[in-house]
Amino acid sequence: MAFMSVYTDEGMHMDRERAHHLLDRLAPAQLAAVVRVMETMVPPEEDRDTLRNAESKAIAEADEWLKHHLPIPHEEVLADFGLTQNDWEKMGEEPAPEALPRRNG
Repeated sequence: MAFMSVYTDEGMHMDRERAHHLLDRLAPAQLAAVVRVMETMVPPEEDRDTLRNAESKAIAEADEWLKHHLPIPHEEVLADFGLTQNDWEKMGEEPAPEALPRRNG
């Protein structure tokens, strides 16, 4: 379950002030480490609302394809992989294989 927090403007302002205060006390190497951690938490501006060229091209190709073909139903795509809609929904509820704990041996 994701942690949700409701901030008041005053509460957020106090957190920002506290964060700035703590950042000002860090040694250069510590500050660099914190910046790297923060960069993993916040996507770069160009990644937020813009598509890469390959993404834009893929969307344009899909739009063009749809002008000449009927959409393929999801059930048909799943059937090509030997899956049903129920299989698909169950897969969405299970943890991904890489998220499962590994056993020794």
